[in-house]
Amino acid sequence: MSEIPPNTLQYRVDGPEDAPTLVLGPSLGTTWHMWDRQIAELAERWRLVRFDLPGHGGAPAHPAGSVTDLAERVLATLDGLGVQRFGYAGCSIGGAIGLELALRRPHRVASLALVAASPRFGTADEFRQRGVVVRTNGLDPMARSAPERWFTAGFAAAQPAIVEWAVQMVRTTDPGCYIAACEALAAFDVRAELGRVGVPTLVLVGSEDQVTGPAEARTLVAGIPDARLALVPGASHLAPVEQPAAVTDLLGHHFATSWHDTQTAVPVVQSAAPATSAPVLPVAEIESAAPEQPPQALTGRPDPYDAGIKIRREVLGDAHVDAATDAADAFTGDFQELVTRYAWGEVWSREGLDRRTRSCVTLTALLAGGHLDDLAVHTRAALRNGLTPAEIREVFLHAAVYCGVPAANAAFRVAQAVIREETTPRA
Repeated sequence: MSEIPPNTLQYRVDGPEDAPTLVLGPSLGTTWHMWDRQIAELAERWRLVRFDLPGHGGAPAHPAGSVTDLAERVLATLDGLGVQRFGYAGCSIGGAIGLELALRRPHRVASLALVAASPRFGTADEFRQRGVVVRTNGLDPMARSAPERWFTAGFAAAQPAIVEWAVQMVRTTDPGCYIAACEALAAFDVRAELGRVGVPTLVLVGSEDQVTGPAEARTLVAGIPDARLALVPGASHLAPVEQPAAVTDLLGHHFATSWHDTQTAVPVVQSAAPATSAPVLPVAEIESAAPEQPPQALTGRPDPYDAGIKIRREVLGDAHVDAATDAADAFTGDFQELVTRYAWGEVWSREGLDRRTRSCVTLTALLAGGHLDDLAVHTRAALRNGLTPAEIREVFLHAAVYCGVPAANAAFRVAQAVIREETTPRA
């Protein structure tokens, strides 16, 4: 397993080698075993390829920075198996990968099933705060809360062994890879692109799912031209585990009746494969050359506002930026634009320092100047940028020597409250 190249994923293959390939993608915090209860029946007709996310299920801890990166790793893994065209079913972040594949590499995907998925998962702030919690406390808070997020209360009470299995899956995940997946979901938003999904799509959701429930499923169905909804009664987020027979029947019927082939589609190329991962060499893929673009007219230096607002949201959070911009009026609006354009678009966007280092500098400067309101804001930002509470403490201790003990005392008091709030798992 340790020899798996960083651009591919740990995988398992079940079913006949000469059958059409169906890929099964997992949810965040789970392994390929979340699909165990579908395998016996689906493997009668399909060659099933299951994969683990980086750092999950003992897979090498090569964090992926985006859903696009994960999709490319899925394709590289399938290239190594000789698979060009495939059906795809994914749960939660696995569904996001499926959407990415259908949008970016439509000639590879024959049919799609999205389980407990969404075109945007919650808010960016929610997932970045989850990353702060894991960076500070490890994965135990996520593991302990997994059963209530994944299963209905009745199922969890009746199936303690499955609940313990779920908890252990999360606990054994690499924290850095989990945080990277949270960051990937924070940036994922394909709501404006759903109309370009051009393959038959089943949107499957548990009726009791409180994470990505029926409302998100209906958004997918409304946006994807050839999509239909399947609501699974008595199931929460991990419907394939909680209602395995219903999910298996729905997936089997969908892929048996909706496999989408055209004359221009790349044919399925099958080859023998081991039961689990082995080092692979991706098969080169020939793509048509992009049409030559006319030369662009010189327009001068680009306006840094767009880059600034993006970085400002990533560092400070959508809620803070929305509050600041919504409160702007004729008197303060120009100042908000100045801050976004020059502080964030000109300085924070420079490559000379990483964001962790910029947070250290910013905290020190705010402590020295006694700017406690902004210190609270940038303590949150520092946590989002990857500093731990222990590292923030060291910044303040160091600043106390050079900026004064009273200033550091005030900074510790403000930051303590912020850190307690940000690193406490939310219900």
